[in-house]
Amino acid sequence: MIDRAAMRAAVVAGGRPWLEVDIGRQRLWLRRGETVLREFPVSTARHGPGELNGSGCTPRGWHVIRAKIGDGAPLGAVFVGRRATGEIYSPELAAAHPERDWILTRILWLSGLEPGFNRLGERDTMRRYIYLHGCPDQVELGKPGSAGCIRLRNQDIVELFSEVPVGTPVFIHE
Repeated sequence: MIDRAAMRAAVVAGGRPWLEVDIGRQRLWLRRGETVLREFPVSTARHGPGELNGSGCTPRGWHVIRAKIGDGAPLGAVFVGRRATGEIYSPELAAAHPERDWILTRILWLSGLEPGFNRLGERDTMRRYIYLHGCPDQVELGKPGSAGCIRLRNQDIVELFSEVPVGTPVFIHE
């Protein structure tokens, strides 16, 4: 298990951007060291925090951005299985596909860094397909509501996407 305090100290000292997600406050901070560069409202899992496959929960602990998907896609671009469908989200499209969990605009795919907690086996963030992603404008942020991912406004995910490279550390906590 990773020593979380040591990991935070190393990330802060590294001088690179990193992300902090507070599930209780439903906020995400883009940081460099201890300095907050930006703050965003988010929506995490309606089932709360948790790491188990199939739980519908937002996993905690240290993660890294494994992949960035959707560079250059228009606002509201619809993704299914991490692939752009060619559709742009609209209320009419939503009515035609009520079963969809809307993943829009950009995807930052997370991978856990803590073996046995959020990586490998039945607790693997990457294999659970946990992302930071855009969502429909009518989705209320600032309160839990996702199926496990971290939802942001479309404009916010575009901004965040441009600021963080693959390999950026992400710490998710309550």
